Amino acid sequence: MTSIDLNADLGEGFGLWRMADDEALLQVVTSANVACGFHAGDPPTMRRVCELAAARDVRIGAHVSYRDLAGFGRRYLAVDPAELRDEITYQIAARDGMARAAGTRVSYVKAHGALYNRTVTDPEHAAALIEGAREFSPRLPLLALPGSVVVKLAGEAGSPTIGEGYPDRRYTPDGQLTPRTEPGSVLSDPAEVSANALALAVGGALASLCLHGDNPAAVELARRTRAALLAAGHEITAFA
Repeated sequence: MTSIDLNADLGEGFGLWRMADDEALLQVVTSANVACGFHAGDPPTMRRVCELAAARDVRIGAHVSYRDLAGFGRRYLAVDPAELRDEITYQIAARDGMARAAGTRVSYVKAHGALYNRTVTDPEHAAALIEGAREFSPRLPLLALPGSVVVKLAGEAGSPTIGEGYPDRRYTPDGQLTPRTEPGSVLSDPAEVSANALALAVGGALASLCLHGDNPAAVELARRTRAALLAAGHEITAFA
């Protein structure tokens, strides 16, 4: 049996609009990917989630994105890599500022949505993500899909990476995430998601499992997944 981290996308509300039950999810996860304002999140939301996470000793990650508030960061933008690099650094700095105000720090970086998927195969945007994170701190790890271009380039640059899996998503035969535009790409059955989590945790190849906060069944999925992992003898703890 292994130690496994559970992460979720949090802080994705904006103004009066709320996406997920951040407080409930923070009772379950060990790492929180907190929006940085480019795809979701505003300063009060960012600070509130950081304070809640700090109170529960949940690790905070900067959940960076394309500048796409209207599309929730799920639309690919053909942004210049140098501009993207600067936007990554900017978002991490904003997230770390709010984390510091809450008495904690940013511990890792994770790309969101279209940027995450793009860096799986696109060397230019993967390099921009890595460079943007390294300009903030060369020691800041990237949470990423194993076998992706960004993991390869990060290794060459000397940046640490943390491999993660997705119990609530379907995969393509080549190990990428099935596009959300395809039917059945997002899973919401607790039994199926829990079974996927147990399969992904076998062998310790992955350090973290992600459960999407915008899934309508997010809280139930997270609770059931955590319970299944503990029942199987796994330890739930933030990645090293």
